[in-house]
Amino acid sequence: MVNFSLEGKIALVTGASYGIGFAMASAFAEAGAKIVFNDIHQDLVDKGLAAYKEKGIDAHGYVCDVTNEEAVNQFIARVTEEVGIIDILVNNAGIIKRIPMHEMSAAEFRQVIDIDLNGPFIVSKAVIPHMIKKGHGKIINVCSMMSELGRETVSAYAAAKGGLKMLTKNICSEYGEHNIQCNGIGPGYIATPQTAPLRERQADGSRHPFDSFIIAKTPAARWGTPEDLAGPAVFLASDASNFVNGHILYVDGGILAYIGKQP
Repeated sequence: MVNFSLEGKIALVTGASYGIGFAMASAFAEAGAKIVFNDIHQDLVDKGLAAYKEKGIDAHGYVCDVTNEEAVNQFIARVTEEVGIIDILVNNAGIIKRIPMHEMSAAEFRQVIDIDLNGPFIVSKAVIPHMIKKGHGKIINVCSMMSELGRETVSAYAAAKGGLKMLTKNICSEYGEHNIQCNGIGPGYIATPQTAPLRERQADGSRHPFDSFIIAKTPAARWGTPEDLAGPAVFLASDASNFVNGHILYVDGGILAYIGKQP
């Protein structure tokens, strides 16, 4: 049998108080892993802890800003002491600012790059020495379809996610000999509370224009769910993927494979 078990593993999922990160962490817990997560504010950590508890998961939550290298180093040291050495890291924390490029300030651009690209660099750098010492490790970077495609108003996000794709490949190249696998997971359009307004029916019962656009562009003809990411995430975190390295696994219902229907 292929080993998809995460029994005895410690998994850190950044920014996993809710949403996609929460879904992946929950899947890891069901596969046997011990869950550690962080968020930038205590109230978010508290909400996350309550949500995990409701699912019967005994998670460990911490406040940490992934863009602060000193704080991250202290955070990883504390987790190592209180929980154990991290076997699985998911760099999930991220933001998006939908602003036309010519209206976006350099400060706004830098903020997105800092969280979505520098953050994964900083956290990965902090855990890799422990993984080398332990003799194995799994790093999963949450990429995006914007790692491959451009779109209006997301110049900073696309730049960051494109950079994260290449950081993924470089971590694979630099640390593969230490039995560390670094892969990316690229969600498509996922039905979450944040995207709910884009899926609400209009007053006349028709779909929201963006909802119609996504359905038309997706061969699966639906939005994804956070649970759709569970299996791919567990695969990339488990021994089943020990010879998979430097790969980006897109969980997008086929969008990237599809040119669209002829008008």
